[in-house]
Amino acid sequence: MAKNTIVLWYDEDAEAAARFYTQTFPNSAMGRIFRAPSDYPSGKKGDVLTVEFTVAGVPCMGLNGGPEFTHNEAFSFQIATDDQEETDRYWNAIVGNGGQESACGWCKDRWGVSWQITPRVLTEALAAGGEEARRAFQAMMPMKKIDVATIEAARRG
Repeated sequence: MAKNTIVLWYDEDAEAAARFYTQTFPNSAMGRIFRAPSDYPSGKKGDVLTVEFTVAGVPCMGLNGGPEFTHNEAFSFQIATDDQEETDRYWNAIVGNGGQESACGWCKDRWGVSWQITPRVLTEALAAGGEEARRAFQAMMPMKKIDVATIEAARRG
């Protein structure tokens, strides 16, 4: 087990979420699945309690904690992409699996976890500062999924 692990709270779908993430993103893998050793107030012996998994190299654990807490935008995964094809692939996987689009490269998966699908060209433009950053930022603001060609054009002026 990693020394530092992100724990994500799910109602009851931690295993399904972990399988989706590990099938969608490279450098991801399923780990151990821990099951209840006996019946308990909100479940039965054998129910999945936690799932260890890695998403794009980040160690995580899914916890089936019930409906008490839900995900929000205060936490998100940011996935850096190299081109439009990669951006489209991840965006479409998340949104197409019951997720929803948001703004400026953000979307949510069907479990409510927020994702930032961020082309490196956008990050590089913002890091450049000055007019280039301003133009790229203004081009990004009306977007849902980031359009790489539009950001590249904005960088050039």
